[in-house]
Amino acid sequence: MIDLEAYIISRFNSSYIGDDAALIGDICYSVDTFFEDVHFKRSWMSMAQIGRKAMLVNLSDAIAMNAKPLYALVALSLPKDIKTSEIEELSNALRNCAKEFGCEIIGGDTISADKLTISITIISKSNNPLLRKGLKEGDILAYTGELGSSKKDLQRLFAGETIESNSKFYEPVLRWEFIERSREYLRVGMDISDGLFCDTNKLLDANNIGLELFGDIDESIGSSGEEYEMLIGFDPEYLPMLDQISKQTNTPLTSFGVVKKNSFRFLCNPHHFKS
Repeated sequence: MIDLEAYIISRFNSSYIGDDAALIGDICYSVDTFFEDVHFKRSWMSMAQIGRKAMLVNLSDAIAMNAKPLYALVALSLPKDIKTSEIEELSNALRNCAKEFGCEIIGGDTISADKLTISITIISKSNNPLLRKGLKEGDILAYTGELGSSKKDLQRLFAGETIESNSKFYEPVLRWEFIERSREYLRVGMDISDGLFCDTNKLLDANNIGLELFGDIDESIGSSGEEYEMLIGFDPEYLPMLDQISKQTNTPLTSFGVVKKNSFRFLCNPHHFKS
């Protein structure tokens, strides 16, 4: 099986590729696309929910870089059957969500299409960016929050069931306060969008290093995508400080392994394409 996303990325020879955002100076640039019938179905979510989640998953990249979102460019493909009231609901949700994080929508593009697509570029700034490279042998890997509910709720939706309005599938929780306050103790970090297993592999690959698990991780936890929690690495001497910050910010923190010089990788199926 070929990971086509990784293959496509490999076709662009740029030193700026490799983190949650491209860092040029102190400015971070990131983009994500939210596509109907790939990431959501209109029958599952209101326009307000769609707009809010589309903005949150894009802001997540800035948060993961310890960057402050400044501006957003929004490109929309709108299906011909969409109503003006739905466009208003969608645009209000995008604008209001961005505003919550101090981000202003400054432009974009709109086209007509068969399905609804939202592509957002975030421009953010960081004086102390959190990158993926820098892990050292003996570092601890941990993740924030509780993983697994996003995949479970997605399965419920596919089964025709309803889920709670505060489900993480609808409303990802961005750990901006935890990352901002703990940045000085963190070696590396990234958000968990493709699942703990796949994203841990990315982090290990970026550092050409391995891992020794503290215990088994259930597949329902490790393969749950679109969690948008944080995966972090740090020197074990900082664990007490991070535990304190996790309590102060109401951010559950789970340590799951120690970095080793081995070839350990999780079994992981690509989420974006299969060939």
